[in-house]
This record gives sequence, structure tokens and C-alpha cells, in this order.
Amino acid sequence: MTAREDRAGGEGLDRRVRLVPGGLEIAGEVVPLRAGAVHYWRLDPNEWRACLEAVKAMGLRLVDIYIPWGVHEVAPGKLELGATDPQRDITRFCRIAEELGLYVIARPGPHINAELTYFGLPERIVWDPACQARSPDQNPVMLPMLPFAFPVPSYASDAFHDEAARYFQALGPVLTPLLYPNGPIVLFQIDNEGALYFRDGAYDQDYHPDAIRLYREFLREKYGTIDALRASYGTELAEGEVPSSRRGEVKRFSSIDPPRKFDAERPRDLARHLDWSEFHEHLLATAFQRLGRALAAAGMEGLPTTHNLPPGQDATPLNAARVTKVVDLVGLDYYHAADPTSRAVIARRTSELATRSEALSVPAFACEMGAGFPPFFPPLDERDGAFTVLCALAYGLRGFNVYMAVERDRWIGAPIDRHGRARPYAVFWRKLSAALEQTSFHDLRRKTPVRILIPRTERRLARVMHAFGPLSGAFFSIVGAGARERCVEDDLGLGYPLAIEADNFARAFEQALEARGVPFAVVGGEDRDIALGDARWLICATSGALKPELFERLAEAHERGARVTIGPREPRFDGAFRPLSVPFDLRRLGEDGLLTGDVPAAADAAVSHAIETLGLPAYACDPGGVYVTVHEDASGAPRVLFIVNPSERDIVARVSAGAARTKATDLIDDSTFEARAGTLEVRMKPRTVRMLALR
Repeated sequence: MTAREDRAGGEGLDRRVRLVPGGLEIAGEVVPLRAGAVHYWRLDPNEWRACLEAVKAMGLRLVDIYIPWGVHEVAPGKLELGATDPQRDITRFCRIAEELGLYVIARPGPHINAELTYFGLPERIVWDPACQARSPDQNPVMLPMLPFAFPVPSYASDAFHDEAARYFQALGPVLTPLLYPNGPIVLFQIDNEGALYFRDGAYDQDYHPDAIRLYREFLREKYGTIDALRASYGTELAEGEVPSSRRGEVKRFSSIDPPRKFDAERPRDLARHLDWSEFHEHLLATAFQRLGRALAAAGMEGLPTTHNLPPGQDATPLNAARVTKVVDLVGLDYYHAADPTSRAVIARRTSELATRSEALSVPAFACEMGAGFPPFFPPLDERDGAFTVLCALAYGLRGFNVYMAVERDRWIGAPIDRHGRARPYAVFWRKLSAALEQTSFHDLRRKTPVRILIPRTERRLARVMHAFGPLSGAFFSIVGAGARERCVEDDLGLGYPLAIEADNFARAFEQALEARGVPFAVVGGEDRDIALGDARWLICATSGALKPELFERLAEAHERGARVTIGPREPRFDGAFRPLSVPFDLRRLGEDGLLTGDVPAAADAAVSHAIETLGLPAYACDPGGVYVTVHEDASGAPRVLFIVNPSERDIVARVSAGAARTKATDLIDDSTFEARAGTLEVRMKPRTVRMLALR
């Protein structure tokens, strides 16, 4: 049963809309996922048509709308949807979009953010104690967001889910007639950036009674018996904050409390903390599933669903593999400056998204591609926006939602003003849409024969060993930092800084591969969902723990012909840092199976050796600090080449690669370049990306 069939009660209502690698197949036509965000309730209804016409003129095929619960609710369970206020008339707005030939992505929340006070939730909901997430001391969890802080809801709260279902039921009669084929809505987003409202530290929340109940159910399902749990945790099974003299007395799942802080002193103590981190992933996936079923119960069923992961998602409890089991399409949000650090972050995030999406036969989609910024963000100008979207496309993105396409309050720099008049910035988006259409970019593929694998264990470990309290690990990820910069250096008796080892290993290989122009992807998530099938070299980072299931998959990949390298520590523990009962037979990974010692030097040598022995493609570019990616058609012919210059230098990039054909044309500014003596020379302004069609 697919996620969509599950939400439709198993029947799978067919509205002739389905996800395909190139976008959405609607009644047999593949529509690339290129959308523009418009907030109808923030605009004069008399300007709606002009704004939507301007969105269509940018070459976009869909319009993306939030539906804010707090804006539409006029009394508990009662919504104003246009009966008396034209500005809240969803039906009229969607029918105008339909008249113009635009499809609609609907995002009804319940959480939408959208820079709204209370993130679009009704005030009564956030101040209802039954709905509020709880700290370890049972205090409401406050989000310090402008214009003022507010307590965030609990994703486990039954009261909150009951209220959300009531909201969907009130919304259903108006929205259901707008679903394709009777209307323009073709895609639903469930909730929004579900990283626990950005209070996503491992011990920030959620200690709500309903969350504790779900936590105990999670442990019961995972371990089956209390004896199995004891065997995992060791003899000192702590019951919350009970005195050490009473530890080991827990006899039932119903009396287990989660950890309130990181207090591990030895590797085996980590199992309890890693389970708490994994539970957060389970909590969010379960919440999205409940919200999806509530949508379906309200009549909003039969269409694909999506969820957007925020920047820094790898440091949050959002596990894309788990979310994908209850939501059809997991996308990313992009808000980045044009600089070397952002280039590396975009490459890492997008290559992981693209690899997973390709394995699932869905498009790699940016649910929000920043065009402008809210006033409390650092300023992001038009060059930042152009750099970010082109850089993401370079590393495998296949669709995007321009956020915001149309100006509104609490936003600066959209390409269309609130009257529907195009600003100069709109020209870039129009040219980009034309370029993507001209090259059938949604059908192209960037091959990544090398995969750097970050097991989920390492991401959970980094979460629980985060050293900066309320300053989220996601913040460090956004600015390009990892476990090396943000985790405590505790060795738990192993003699090395536990959470930092794997991060250093992965970065060393990233740098070595990029120095030689070898295309690679970072992959992660749950072990069983990682796309390893077509990789020629798998590089797995481990600080000494590895799930036996993952080791088996790596060994099978080696038997199929892939090179496998793990390091920098030999795995002595399983994924919960329990000693392995039977050590892994590393001989199954071949002579290159384990890499330790001076990691940067060893990584550099390993990459050089792999290029020679595996025949890896290498798209070298001179000078250093400039990057090249190549996208091929179904026959394997290179069609589009990106050159990325994130530096402040004005340079001439020299590309010597098989993809450099006789002539290349910049698809944005129409410049042409011809190869001489096998080298393509391209002028690059600072902090820019060129998208070149190859002939």
C-alpha cells in the first residue's frame, strides 16, 4: 500500500494525478514542478488576477498557496472562506488560477509559518495547555519568534490533533470541489517544516503526556519485551530521574521515562539516548500520518502529498526516509547566500535529495526556493536568489516553488509586486523557466557514481551530543558547520571524540573528490532506504558503530562490483553502540574496506586510486574553487553543464572534460563559448553560476 492509498483508507481514489521523475503526471501530461507562491489573503482580491497572470508569465505552471487556519477561523470550528470577506475567498482565487491554466499546490497546515504570528495557528490553540509541547520540567516550550514569543504545539497532543481534524472538516466542503479534475488543486502539503517548530534540540521537548505515552509505545514496538530493552540498555535501566539506588527496578514499559539530558558515560549508555532521538523521528512521521488521514477523512484525498524540510534538516529529527513512508514527496527549502560555504551546503543537501528522489521515481523538489527574504533574516539579494536556484539545479534539483513569487507584508524582494507588476528580478525567473523548458531539464540526470554515506546513527549521535543547548544544531548545519564545530568532545572511554570522527572523515572525502571534479552525492536516512544500487564507490563514515543490516548491504554492494570504504574507525558496536556479539568480517568489503590513520592524506590517495582503477568521471576545472556538474539525457549524452563560481573573484574558468563540446550557450544571458584544444574557457563573474547548453 502506498502512502496515498494508506491515507485514502486503502482504496486509492484515482484523480489522474501522480508523481513521476519529471514532476506531476496530470491526465497523462507530465507537468514539471515549477510553481510560484502567492498569499491570497494578504492581497487585494481585485489584484489576484493580475498577480496570477504575472506568475504565469514567468513560465511557472503551478501556484502555491498557504491556507492559514488562524486567518480563516472566526470561532472555534467555524471558518470564514469568502461568504462575507472577499479576501478570504479561496474558491474564487483558485478558479481564477484555473481559468489561467495554472494548477494549485494547497498547503493547509495546520502549521504554515508564513511569517505569521503564531505561524498561522489560532491564538486559542497555542495558549491551550492541552495542545502545548512540554519541556523536561513540564513547562510550555516557547519559540522566541518575532513579533513575540509563543508556546509551540505538541505534535503528539491528542487535543491538538482533534482540533486540527476539526479545522480540516470545516475546510473540506470548500476545498474538495476544487480538487482535480473538478478544480485546479493537484498537490497537498501536510504541515510545514516539521522540525518541532525549530525547538528541535534532543532534550528541548517533547515531554507532553501524550508524547510520553507514544514514546513508551515506540519502545514496546521496537523491543517487544522489557527484558529485550534491559539487554539493550544494560543493568542500569534508569527510570527518568530516579535515584541510582533504584535503577534497574523498571519492570514495565509503562513506567519508563525518557532521558532529560545527555548523561552517557560509556558507549552502552548511548542506546537510551539514541532511542530518544529516534523517537523524535517517529513522533513527527506519526503526526504527519495522522494529519494526512484527517485530510482524507475531510474529503481531501486522492492527490499526492508533500512535506518540506527546512534548511539544516540533517541536524533535526526530520528523517526523510521515515517521512516518505507517510508523505509521497519530501522536498527541501532553500534560503542561502551566494558564497563558498553555501555552495557546499547546497551541494550536500541537494545531492542527498536527488539521490533519494531518483530511487523513489519522484522529482527532486524545492518546496520553497527563496526569492527575497523576511525582514528578520539577513538580507538576500537577487544575486543570492539566482545563485541558490542555479546551484541547486546544478546538483540535481528538478523543480521548485518560487517563494515568494508575489510581494506581501513581512517579505522583501519578490519578483512581482502586490499589484501584479513584474519587477526586473522577474526577467531572471522567466529566462530560467524558458531554459528548463528548452532543455527538457526535468528529464535529464546528473550521475553520481560515488556516494558518501552518513548512517542515521551518526546523525542521531550528533543530535544527542550537541554542545550548545537551545542554539539548535540546525543553525550550525545551515552555516556549513557539522559535528566538529558543535558537538561535545566526550570520548566515553574510547579515546577519541566520538561524534566528531565520522564528520571529519566525510569532509575529508568531500574535499578530495571535489578537488578532482569527481561527481558524488551525500546519502543518509534510514539504512534500508539509502539508494546504493548504482554506486561504483561507497564511502561510509562511522565513529565505530554500524548497524549489521547496513554492513550486510555494503557487503552485498561490494559483491555486485562496487568498491566499499568505511572509516575512520573499525566498527566494534552495532547501531546503538552495543558491543557486537560477532565482529563484522571486513574481508567481505575487499582490500579497500577499511580506511584509518591520517584521514585527509588517505582520502586524497584513495580518490586518486579510484579515478584510475574505477574509471570515475572527473570534471576538472581551473582555477581551484570553481565547480562543474554535467547533466545527461536518457542516451547518456551531456546536454547541460553548470559552472559554479562561489568566490568573490572575477575569473576565466577552464573546463577540460568530455562534456565540453564544440560550442556552449549560456541559457540565461545567451553568451556563447567555443572549445579550443579540448578546453572550454568561460568568463565567470563573482558569486555566479552559468547554465550552459552543450552542442
